[in-house]
Amino acid sequence: MSDPQEFVPEIAEIAGALFKAVGNRSVPRATIGLMHLRAGQIVGNTYLTVLHSTLLRKAGESEERITAVASWKDAPYFSDAERAALALVEAVLEPSAQGERVSDELFAEVAEHYDEKALATLMIAISQVSFFIPIALIGKPLPGRTFAETDQWTAR
Repeated sequence: MSDPQEFVPEIAEIAGALFKAVGNRSVPRATIGLMHLRAGQIVGNTYLTVLHSTLLRKAGESEERITAVASWKDAPYFSDAERAALALVEAVLEPSAQGERVSDELFAEVAEHYDEKALATLMIAISQVSFFIPIALIGKPLPGRTFAETDQWTAR
């Protein structure tokens, strides 16, 4: 597929606005990166998984934490606040047999660790990665490159 931004240049504005909103410092950047990595794993997308693993490494995250995101529930590397954020992204992106994805109990657990601005930021962080999921799944960008790289979008 060709670069979608070539046909819809507004993508850059939307992506920039989401990045700015998530970067308001109410939630640690590492937490957002862990959430985005988990989202890539949940949807089974190599591009997103490699991208967010690489970004976490560049930010100084340990290999143990990056590798353990897939099994965060029993890994000793995450704070209670990070666990709540990871549970939230899973609840939003994974189907639920009970019907309701984000229960009142889960929301209350997340709210124990984050104030209202941070809760809104967590929602926007999930929206941010969710914005790119269809582009990554349908467009099949090359793993290890950013969306902005010109040779990223090689028509197949």
